[in-house]
Amino acid sequence: PDAMATELRKRIAQYHGLAPDRVLVGNGSDDLLTMILRSFVGPGQRVVAPHPTYPLYEVLVEIQEGEMLWVDFPSDFYLPKGLVQPGASVTFVCNPNSPSGTWVEPTIIADLAARIAGILVVDEAYVDFADGNCLELLDRFPNVIVLRTFSKSFSLCGVRLGYGLASAEIIRGLAKVKDSYNVNRFAIAAGVAALDDVAHMRANVAKIRSERERLTAALRGMGLFVFPSQANF
Repeated sequence: PDAMATELRKRIAQYHGLAPDRVLVGNGSDDLLTMILRSFVGPGQRVVAPHPTYPLYEVLVEIQEGEMLWVDFPSDFYLPKGLVQPGASVTFVCNPNSPSGTWVEPTIIADLAARIAGILVVDEAYVDFADGNCLELLDRFPNVIVLRTFSKSFSLCGVRLGYGLASAEIIRGLAKVKDSYNVNRFAIAAGVAALDDVAHMRANVAKIRSERERLTAALRGMGLFVFPSQANF
């Protein structure tokens, strides 16, 4: 399994133009979230995120006995003010966000990364459906971790396969707290096969984006308000 996992890390690194030591694979991106909070959050330490967003963040913070600070989104679901909190160990931004589907431009995320002292986790589970991503922040800000998953755009949710991208130093630290053999052989094989056929994924993404626009236009035509989604919902 170790050799297979190394091969998957190499393939992911090649896909994103990074060195393999900047990639860590997990049992879904939830596994990476657990590693991050194990590494950076202890009793009483603060974690910040916009609200509403992916609720597992709070569950994992509570397991670490940390303090979860929610900052409410404004009505347009753009990035809220107040995310920069002194002393925060970790700040989460799910982008595109769940459940709103809204997306914030990388320049805005970069400004946030420059202003916080702790770790900034950019959860890009849905980013293949969006107009851009935050990968370029990895070389500009050593405190940024980008999370990705095979569950959405690659349609492999039941396989449970996600990965984190960060500096080699952060990846080494996260690897120290991961479970042993956290990714099974079948998931690894599926991940490699998926990266062998990225064109298939991109074709599916194009269909979903097209259907998203059609559905959005139809709903608005009925007089309903629809957020400008950059996700697959």
